[in-house]
Amino acid sequence: MLEKIIDIWFSGGWVMIPLALLAVLIYSNGIQLLLFLSKGNIQLGHESEWMTWIYNPSQAKGRAGEIIRYTQENVTAAKHVRNRFEEVRQTMLHNIERRLIFLNTLVAAAPLMGLLGTVIGMLGTFAAISSGGGAETAAMVAAGISEALITTQTGLFVALPGIFLTLIIRRRKHAVEAALARIESLSLTKLQLD
Repeated sequence: MLEKIIDIWFSGGWVMIPLALLAVLIYSNGIQLLLFLSKGNIQLGHESEWMTWIYNPSQAKGRAGEIIRYTQENVTAAKHVRNRFEEVRQTMLHNIERRLIFLNTLVAAAPLMGLLGTVIGMLGTFAAISSGGGAETAAMVAAGISEALITTQTGLFVALPGIFLTLIIRRRKHAVEAALARIESLSLTKLQLD
């Protein structure tokens, strides 16, 4: 079974090597981002706790507590609070957005790499057809078509789960943005600054 998989893999030609590297890059970066958003430095607690923490910042815990204390410390106007929350958003989310753009680029490159393999395989097929007839030509045509189809399939197979991974990461990023906006709104309401 493993031997058959290896034979199929190598029938895709040299394009299968960059496709494998793309797959490793996509899934390693995607899983790192997902873990960072799930268990990393972005844990903000629950909304039920935020109101208590906003009114008593010294009891606030975790990342949300740090944000609440930072945004309420020595502020005299609402614009200062908004500026500090914008600073927090930039600090927390800029790196995630940059890595998400890189991940989207890698995901978009996978089908294009598969298409490159398709073109290379079809060129081999046409070269075999133009060389004449016989059993040797039929084997060359079959090899070219096999290369064309396997690379296309692999490119799509790498890209499709990558798309879903980026959607999950984007959804978690938006949840963090919404939580920060809600904490900001509650802070402004509590401080009643103009």
